[in-house]
Order: sequence, then structure tokens, then C-alpha cells
Amino acid sequence: MKASKVIFGPVTVALGLLISLGPQFLFKLCGHEDDNFSQCYWSGQAEIAVGFFIAALGICMAIFSDPKTTLGLAIGVFLASLVALFIPHSLIGGCSTPTMACRVIGFPALTVESIASLLFSVAIVVFLDKKYKVLNG
Repeated sequence: MKASKVIFGPVTVALGLLISLGPQFLFKLCGHEDDNFSQCYWSGQAEIAVGFFIAALGICMAIFSDPKTTLGLAIGVFLASLVALFIPHSLIGGCSTPTMACRVIGFPALTVESIASLLFSVAIVVFLDKKYKVLNG
């Protein structure tokens, strides 16, 4: 489990930090003007929480070595990644103008990051099941 522990945790932390800090520093979402907060701003704020939660699950993956515990953490990452994917697309949303920065850069980047996190969590589950048979016994 050591080799997978070295990979699963750090990659999950990196993906969580990208989801969390990306909208704040890498690809700015629409902000606020004169105390009027846009939907994009609130989507970015929600992504901070979800991304840090994914990163925390990644830290736990790096600490705990039991395959069943790692499986549970990977399922948590999968579910949190779904939330991260749904925030900009259906839960909160963003600007209605298709040429705004959130629609052109921010939300597509969050979509790619969320899907990467989803796929990585599925890969963890598949790896654990093949190596340790954690799903069937």
C-alpha cells in the first residue's frame, strides 16, 4: 500500500488545491462591484470550500494506509468532485453573458479539474479493488 499511498494522497491534494485556489488566483471569476456580488463570485467561494475538503481527504489518504479506509476516502473525493462540478453548472451558476471571463475561462477550467478529480477517485477505487479486493470481500 506504500506506493499507492505516496501517489493517491499528494495527487488528490493537488487536485483539491487546484479546484480551491484556481478561481482565486489562476483564472479569475467575475467579482463584485459596489457591494453587488455576482453569482460567479459565490461559485468561486463555494469552490474554495469543496476544494479544501478534497485536499483534506487527500491528506487523510497520505496518512492512513488501510485499503478500506482509502476506499472510503476515495468515495468521499468522488462525491465532493461531483459537487465541485455541479456548483458552476447548476447549483450556483455564473453570468448569463457567454463572453464573460467566468464562462470563457473559469468554468471550463473548473470543469476539467472536477472531472480529473472524479476520474482519479474512480481510478483509486479500481486499483484498490484489483489489488486488495476491497469491494467484494
